Amino acid sequence: MSHLPDLVTDLALILVAAGVVTLVFKWLKQPLVLGYIVAGFLAGPHVTFMPTVGDTANIQTWADIGVIFLLFALGLDFSFKKLMKVGGPAVIAAVTIIFGMVALGSSVGLLLGWQKMSCIFLGGMLAMSSTSIIYKALEDMGLQSRKFAGLVLGILVIEDIVAVVLMVLLSTMAVSHNFEGTEMMFSIGKLMFFLLAWFIIGIYVIPTFFRRTRLLMNDETLLVVSLGLCFLMVVLATGAGFSSALGAFVMGSILAETMEAEKIEHVVRPVKNLFAAVFFVSVGMMVDPTMIVRYWGPILLITVAVLAGQSLFGTFGVLLSGQPLKIAMQCGFCLTQIGEFAFIIASLGMSLRVTDDFLYPVVVAVAVITTFLTPYMIRLAEPAYAFVNKRLPGRWKRFLSRYASGARTVNHESHWRHLVASLVRIVLLYSVVIVAELILAFSLLVPFVRAHLPGTWGAVVSAVVIVVGMSPFLRAIVAKKNHSVEFQALWNDNRFNRGYLVSLIVFRFVIAVFFVTLVIAGLFRVSIALLIAIAALTVGAMFYSRRLKRESIRIERHFIRNFNTRGDGTAGRPRFAGPLLSRDIHLSDFEVPAGSVWIGNTLSELALGTKYGVHVVAVFRGERWINIPGGKERIYPGDRLQVIGTDEQLVGFGHRLAAETVSVAEADRTQSGVELRQIIVDAGSELLGKSLRESGIRDKYKCLAVGLDRGGASLRNPTADTVFGEGDVLWVVGEERHILELINGRAETAGSLSEAKA
Repeated sequence: MSHLPDLVTDLALILVAAGVVTLVFKWLKQPLVLGYIVAGFLAGPHVTFMPTVGDTANIQTWADIGVIFLLFALGLDFSFKKLMKVGGPAVIAAVTIIFGMVALGSSVGLLLGWQKMSCIFLGGMLAMSSTSIIYKALEDMGLQSRKFAGLVLGILVIEDIVAVVLMVLLSTMAVSHNFEGTEMMFSIGKLMFFLLAWFIIGIYVIPTFFRRTRLLMNDETLLVVSLGLCFLMVVLATGAGFSSALGAFVMGSILAETMEAEKIEHVVRPVKNLFAAVFFVSVGMMVDPTMIVRYWGPILLITVAVLAGQSLFGTFGVLLSGQPLKIAMQCGFCLTQIGEFAFIIASLGMSLRVTDDFLYPVVVAVAVITTFLTPYMIRLAEPAYAFVNKRLPGRWKRFLSRYASGARTVNHESHWRHLVASLVRIVLLYSVVIVAELILAFSLLVPFVRAHLPGTWGAVVSAVVIVVGMSPFLRAIVAKKNHSVEFQALWNDNRFNRGYLVSLIVFRFVIAVFFVTLVIAGLFRVSIALLIAIAALTVGAMFYSRRLKRESIRIERHFIRNFNTRGDGTAGRPRFAGPLLSRDIHLSDFEVPAGSVWIGNTLSELALGTKYGVHVVAVFRGERWINIPGGKERIYPGDRLQVIGTDEQLVGFGHRLAAETVSVAEADRTQSGVELRQIIVDAGSELLGKSLRESGIRDKYKCLAVGLDRGGASLRNPTADTVFGEGDVLWVVGEERHILELINGRAETAGSLSEAKA
């Protein structure tokens, strides 16, 4: 009898346990993440009355793959354009929450007497709220269209990005055991450089690759190619000294800018769900009930810290960003839980062996408790606001009202600010590309050339290839924006501006010379004066080269085209969307279900403004969108309506849209209500001598003639000009009531139609 490997039997146990338990949790309307954790606990080594896994090391490998897929899926849902559009309030609030919770979590750990590294990791675990749990809670409670919900989701986007960066920083601290500012700044700088380099190169190459191979991509090849790119970036990130999770997130965010992003997300989702389930089950396996009993005090203390800390720091952060007190408290109370990233950071600490063994089950217990309490905390927000608002001093209310976003004005930005911001962006991005090119050239190209062409000629060939490769980017650094509107306006406005403008050109020229000197100094031994002279002449020749100008413009246009290949879901969003968030009205999106009775109606027929007080400002349909649609615009299944209104109006609109939808459970899709009947044309039939077009069967009675039997022959699909004769048997398809209307109507007028049921 053959013996199954432990990996197969363990996987069978895990998936069976996960399937059964999650069905129960689905029935109880609880988050599936909790079901996976409970399944892992039951299948883990600490529960002896049930079968348990044989080799936890194999399961840990699968769990690591699950983390990769989780971060890859998170990257696919992330968009750099989305990041730029979440707005200042989300950024300010997220940064406030993260710094506050890291400090609070670390302080709680120190208060409990834990070691320093465990305290720091605890702070990182408590800083991140759960995107999936919050989104599910808002959806279940019908609050996803409320004004605060949009701000909460923006905060979660920022938290997800910071969580990835935080994982890298924690890994660096754990390995080096160095908490000095210089070491941390170096790690952050290295991380930012590689993120920019990967992003720029990835956006330049990958969307072009998908565009040129689009006709060759079916679901199978798209899945294989996408996962191949994901794991390639995982290998590159690990080789550069970063975590595999960071590589998966970066590749996901690059693929999110391609036209195939939604399709990739669709084909990857089943694989991601499988491995994510294994990861969360492995989390449950680490839960030791004896540890929970032993550390019940720290668990309760940390739970209180999460509930109170997230509420306070969330409220304060949103207030600081200029939002009203009610919105701030709703956001703060909505974020009171920890989720997926807490487990990932806890796994990281255990794999690096820098955290205490009890920290993992403690954090899992806190996550379970706070997840169960999430809906109650969201409901508590409005009563808490009423309590605080009633007791808040009048001068504080007036101050908060003046501080709220609606009272602010936007100052006109000067030409100097536009010009300097553009130049900083240009110099930074192109410098990153040049440094990446230098790293690759000196690590791969130069050794290869010198191995086949030693001596001076090898150095000359290497120098020429490297400088030619850098030349379009060097010229862009020096010459970009020298003929822009801002530059010309400042040049003509004041003679004193000209000195500063020339200084900016000289400064960028020096940066370009510096990069060329790095190449020459790395390949030749020459004096400093000669080195600088050669570099300056080289850059000067680049500056006046029209061919390099065309090449740099082509490269930039190609990048911008790829970056704008895919709409980000906010394309076509009205310019007034941001300011509206600070007032009582705001924008929200609603998807029209396939079973909606609104489908096929025009906006004027629906009269949404009259009935619900809302207005449709945009309709998203596939890859296109319609801004400010007219009254004749029809609604189709899957349309995403961007609607403007107050909280109450949008909630009422959402409830009505859901209520006027026929679900699959209510309508049996295998039974359309259409029947097939035979109608015999007798001698006195009104149909006798008439053509199908003249009979009105389709237009008047909404039936369809699908066949005609005449004599012994069968004539299929009669044409509009087919004339009915005596004894013809007409096959008709339609709803029963329409067929009866057809039969009864003819019987009343002619009395000569008879029916034989097919």
